[in-house]
Amino acid sequence: MKLEELIEGFRGTATASVADAVDKIAGKSGLLNHDIRPRINENKIVGPAVTVLEGPTDEFLPPQHALDIIDASDAGSVIVISTNGSVDVAVWGGLMTAGAVANKHEAAVLDGGVRDIVEIRRDYDFPVFSRTVCPGTTLGRAKTLAANVEVDMGGVIVHPGDLIVGDIDGCVVVPIAHAEAVLEMAREIDEREAEQARLIIETGSLKKGLEKYGRI
Repeated sequence: MKLEELIEGFRGTATASVADAVDKIAGKSGLLNHDIRPRINENKIVGPAVTVLEGPTDEFLPPQHALDIIDASDAGSVIVISTNGSVDVAVWGGLMTAGAVANKHEAAVLDGGVRDIVEIRRDYDFPVFSRTVCPGTTLGRAKTLAANVEVDMGGVIVHPGDLIVGDIDGCVVVPIAHAEAVLEMAREIDEREAEQARLIIETGSLKKGLEKYGRI
């Protein structure tokens, strides 16, 4: 299945079903920490990850890898930034959002902070998922170490090209090697749960509605 078909498929599939399917197909959780949540809007996001690794510093350096990757990445990318645990620093803000919008990216997902929320909501309505909200700049606090490398997002490993699926329910990392199988199973879960919901309403009973499939 082509990448574009996968993206459109996941866009029409419940994020919760994707999370369940990743558990079963990949044999490990793809759930990002619940603190990494939408800060700008509740839009559904789906796209391939481009990754940035950051670390602590007392140097006053621009986040060069992050700045470069915004211009260098394909349209539709999800910019994923890991901070090695430095959550009280804003690794994303208004100017980076402007760059992401100019390059037609899908979203930013941050294991760290975002700032300029009023500006981003007002001018761009660009989806940003972050662990914290913080007004502090990275200058003298964090620096970019590498781009397009494996990153740890609070215990979940993200590789460049993995699909990121997210909305108000949270974010799920779908390993690209399993993406087609995950999508197929997630669609089956959606269909099964829709039928169960219908049976619950028709029978007037949660127990009877679940009898056909059980709670799986």
